[in-house]
This record gives sequence, structure tokens and C-alpha cells, in this order.
Amino acid sequence: MHSPTAESRPAAAVSLTEPQKFIVRLRQSLADGSFQRLVLGRPHDAEPSLEKLLARRVLLRGVEHLSMVWRHRTKDITKNLPLDEAVEEVARGVAQQFHHAHLVTRGHDIQLMMSRKGQWGLRIGKVAAPAAGAGAASDEGVADEGATTVTAHDRAKRHALSLDTPFLAELGVTDAQQRLVPAMARKWRQINKFVEVLEHAIAQSPLAQRDAAQPVRVLDFGAGKGYLTFAVHHMLRGAGRVPEVIGVELRPDLTTLCNDAAARLGMAPGQSEDGGSLHFATGDVRSFAARPIDIMIALHACDTATDVAMHRGVLAGAAIILCSPCCHKELRPQMKAPPLLQPMLRHGIHMTEQAEMLTDTLRALLLQASGYDAQVFEFISPEHTSKNKMVLAVRRAQPLPESQRQALLAQVQALKAHYGVAHQALEALLAGAPAEPAGILAAMAREAQA
Repeated sequence: MHSPTAESRPAAAVSLTEPQKFIVRLRQSLADGSFQRLVLGRPHDAEPSLEKLLARRVLLRGVEHLSMVWRHRTKDITKNLPLDEAVEEVARGVAQQFHHAHLVTRGHDIQLMMSRKGQWGLRIGKVAAPAAGAGAASDEGVADEGATTVTAHDRAKRHALSLDTPFLAELGVTDAQQRLVPAMARKWRQINKFVEVLEHAIAQSPLAQRDAAQPVRVLDFGAGKGYLTFAVHHMLRGAGRVPEVIGVELRPDLTTLCNDAAARLGMAPGQSEDGGSLHFATGDVRSFAARPIDIMIALHACDTATDVAMHRGVLAGAAIILCSPCCHKELRPQMKAPPLLQPMLRHGIHMTEQAEMLTDTLRALLLQASGYDAQVFEFISPEHTSKNKMVLAVRRAQPLPESQRQALLAQVQALKAHYGVAHQALEALLAGAPAEPAGILAAMAREAQA
């Protein structure tokens, strides 16, 4: 037998470098749909502020893209690229910017690493099959560079946000070394839970079918120090969306603080290439000008301010209304204990708890009658915050039949009659009446003096 000539050798015999093999694997995962996430890390010293490149798959105008985020110490730069163009960008990144590349597909964990001697190595490990009911991995969750397997247990423990997210350091949630500040542990859990709830709501809402290039308009009343407002902007941008987020806060010092942080992070209006923005305005839920809204957020708005925020969301046709009510004062002075419940409700704490339950039940029913699927649930464990109830309303794709709408409104009237309630703010606002008529204010004043 004789050796085959060079011309007769099959093309597969041509040797590929390790980076080329990695790019082949990337192309294959995009072609067969097994791609899950990609991270390039350990950047060269040529660009000191660059930390990593994150990539996730998105659908824009019906065409597959990779949403690519160049993460710097103080800002993120996002570009949505068609798959072929994105692969070329990754190849350039491997050749010119990064010493480590990590690709996770449905079946494999693939890592390309530059050794201290300047030689590339390629490691391919199997991904453990997810256990039944196990949560999906965060798109920004990355295994340690030395790991070759990502297990379902690892995925379940990942947070919605990573601690190296720039806005967390700006707002004091993490320190300069991107470590969680112990005093901010509860706030960190709240931020992550909020992002998880909102991500799920978006997936169930009309926004899920919207072209990703169309801006998502968010209004956050009572933004405070902006923890959740920044988190919403970050989550939407990471999902390949164009976020136009406004946080409204009564205290001008907090508005200034948040706008300064947004400017440093490159999020202020006019700073982003994709047109997204984050801005904070000083104002009140009752006086802030009405405008089109896709997502209406009001966390810990006091008493009927929650009703006003819900009403604004309904009028604006918001796809999602997300509220965490506070200070349920309106119904308590109006309520009379039904005869059967008098032994229970003669205790003040029980009547107060009943008033809270009744208030949020009426709100949920009224939102349902306004075209939303509404639910009331525990936002986060009471050990982290005493204000742990959330009302979530997601606009239905199809209008509610009139018979069902009338049945919901009949339930509202029946509950009000059962407890002797004459006025509820959201109901009044939806009917075009004042939220707090003089008679109700007088009753509240008498209750406060009693």
C-alpha cells in the first residue's frame, strides 16, 4: 500500500487550531439550536476597562441575532448582530481581545483558554441533564474558568443578576472588588426576586411578541435610590430590548443621585447607541404627566397612591402593572364587621389585616375587569421586608367577554356591601370620580382621632 498524495487526502484531515475548533463549535450550536450562552473573559491589557463579552440569542424582526454586551467597569455597550456577523465578532475577540472563551450548549460545556506559555487549550465537557423542575441558568451565569461541567444544581443557585453588574457598585450594593456589602444582603435578594418576577411577567405579556427593536417604556413611581429602576433597565438591555426607563421620586436629592449614576454608567438619554435610556424625574404619582407606558411599577406607594398608579397604568394601556402596596388606610375606617365575624374582627390587628386583604382583593378584581390577568402573592419572604405583598397584572391578548366583566364587578360590589365599604379609590378612578372624596377623608380623620 502507498500513502495518499496531498491531493487525495480528505479535507477533514486539514488541521485546525484550537480557536478555530471553538468557532466551529459555536457555528454548529447556532445552526442546530443548541446554543445557550457565550462569555469571553480575561481581556488583554490593551483596553483596561473592558471586563468581558456576554452573548445571548435573540429574535429581531423575525431574524436570529446574538445580543452582545461588552461589559466595562463603568458601562455596558450592547450590539445586536446577525449570527454570521456575530460569529466573526467572536472570532476577532478571541484573536485580539480575550484569553478565555466559554460556550455552553445544551449538551456541552466548551472552554478555550490561553495558558501562561501563550498556548491555546480547548476543553470540552458534558453538561449534566437538568433535574425535573430545576430552574434555567441565568444568561449571565458563568462557570469558573477551571470547571468543565455545569450542573443543574449550579444553575438553580444562580441569581438573576451577577455581582459584577456595574450599577450595583454605583449604588453601594457591592464594593470596589464586586463583593456583596453585608448590609445590602436583603436588598440584593429583593432586587433579584423582582427581576425574576418581571422577566416571567414579560414572557406572559403582549411584550413577548413585540419586535425587540421597539422601545419598552417603563415608569417606576417611588423609585427611591433606584435599585430596582436600574435593575429593570439592565434586565431589558440584557434581553436585547431597547429600554426607555423613567424613575419618579419625590425627593430631589435622590433624583440627582440616580441621574448622576446613570450618566457615569452611560445610561442617560443620548448616551446609548441603541437609543435606550434611564432618567429620573422629581415628582409625585398624582401630578406626573400621563404618557404611554408598557410597564408600570409602583413599589411601596402609600395607601391610595397605589390605586392612582394602577389607574395610570390602565389608562396608558400598560402591558404589565406591578405594585407592592403599602399603608392600607382607605378602607379601614369605613369597614363594619359582619355579625358572624364580629368576634374575630373586634381585635384591631385582625380588622387591619382584613382591611389589607380586602383592599388588594378589590384591586385585583378591578384590574381583571379592566382587561388584565391579576394575582396577589408574596413578593419576598417577610424576614427580608415587612412590605412583602405584590399585585401583578398582565394585560390579556383578547378582551374579556362582557358577561365575565360584569361578574367581576358584581363581586366587587358584593364584597363592599359585606363590609359596609362605600368607596374604593381604584374603582372611583376607573369610573372618572375623585380617588379621595371629602366624605371619605373626613371619616379617615375621625378614625385617626378615635
